[in-house]
Amino acid sequence: MPNENRVLACVDQSQYADCVADYAAWAALRLSLPLEFLHILDRHPERAVGVDHSGAIGVDAQEKLLQTLAAEDEARSRAARESGRAFLNQLRERAIAAGVPSPDVRQRHGELEATLVEQAPSVRLFVLGRRGESAETTQRDLGRNLERVVRALHQPILTVTNDFQVPRRIMIAFDGGQLTRKGVAMLAGSPLFAGLPIHLLMSGKPRKEAPKQLEWAQETLLQAGFEVEAHLLPGDAETTIAEKVRELDIDMLVMGAFTHSPLRRIFFGSRTLDLLRAASIPVLLLR
Repeated sequence: MPNENRVLACVDQSQYADCVADYAAWAALRLSLPLEFLHILDRHPERAVGVDHSGAIGVDAQEKLLQTLAAEDEARSRAARESGRAFLNQLRERAIAAGVPSPDVRQRHGELEATLVEQAPSVRLFVLGRRGESAETTQRDLGRNLERVVRALHQPILTVTNDFQVPRRIMIAFDGGQLTRKGVAMLAGSPLFAGLPIHLLMSGKPRKEAPKQLEWAQETLLQAGFEVEAHLLPGDAETTIAEKVRELDIDMLVMGAFTHSPLRRIFFGSRTLDLLRAASIPVLLLR
């Protein structure tokens, strides 16, 4: 299978699935790539059985109990598969209505991170919700799998919220580092944002080389035919980005993700997670 040949939308049965489907369809059309929806079933769901078997006694009671539990487990698994098929077919029809030709669907048992790493060589762009099914009940501001998945993958990842809007204005949070320089060069040659105005924002502690780095990024995008405005603003990056997103009515933010080690996060926190929590718009994470 050729490398980097599809957009992969990771979906679960949450209220965010439709939004993931809509942004994945938008990206697949912009990139002229096939779209696939992937629904992962937990191989070992932690479910309590509905019957109390603690008092089971008598001849062959243990064997009968095991048979009963196995039958119940198979019934739950079958129900989950059937529910998943219906769910994926609805998303497939939604993508077709958006103009995507023949989107594919796949349902697999397994663990999310390992499954996505396995799929990664044939994926150009991952699309997933910043919150998922578990976050609906736990009220987490970010899905429990998000950081692990993003750290494990090396392809761009579009993380979306629960309201789809066709992107019209893009902001790139540019820090002059190797990752965001690579991201600027990649986006300059990609059709994903072709024809859309781009705002380059460089913030944080003042640095002598910052103006030159920002000029390079702007010139790279201008030469690729983009309409570009560059902003060099001192101050806390998280606050500055959030303010400019609101002021400029930005529809999608692009930034590098987890450029420091997990150990550093223990002592200093994660700027990536802070920005994801603060942003109310989709964020394209560069890896």
